[in-house]
Amino acid sequence: MLPEEKLFADIKVLVLQARQNAYRAIDGERILHYWQVGQRIQSEVLQYQRAEFGKQVIRNLAERLIVEFGNSYNRYNLWLFVRFAETFPDVQIVDALRQLFTWTHIRIFLRIEDDLKRRFYMEMCRIEGWGTRQLEERMDSMLFEHTAISRKPEDLIQLELDK
Repeated sequence: MLPEEKLFADIKVLVLQARQNAYRAIDGERILHYWQVGQRIQSEVLQYQRAEFGKQVIRNLAERLIVEFGNSYNRYNLWLFVRFAETFPDVQIVDALRQLFTWTHIRIFLRIEDDLKRRFYMEMCRIEGWGTRQLEERMDSMLFEHTAISRKPEDLIQLELDK
């Protein structure tokens, strides 16, 4: 490789790494921001109010925020932010999450109702370095359920036989 080609290749790697680091930093700030919005809505509006009142407040809030800041603040996303704050109420946990995962990962985790199952997929993602597509594939293949079955097959078989 010619010296000029090597210089180009080296600089290209530096540019791509800097871009990736910037994207990661922005996504981490976005995650914290979404949690703060969800936490604020939960504590100020929903915690002590009737469900209908909360729905109306979210609807009105979303309409105003969309005008000001765009569609990222629609009703669905505001409810997702609230769910995020409810699922992970400790800001220290959120700080750890935003270092490890993207917002897309977190959105997938929030769809999982069962806490043990969610923690399983989070840990597997962390250990294996799964992207969101891999995470979706593993969830679709029911990795958690298959792993649980393989860990205690005798107990499950006996449970089925006792029915």
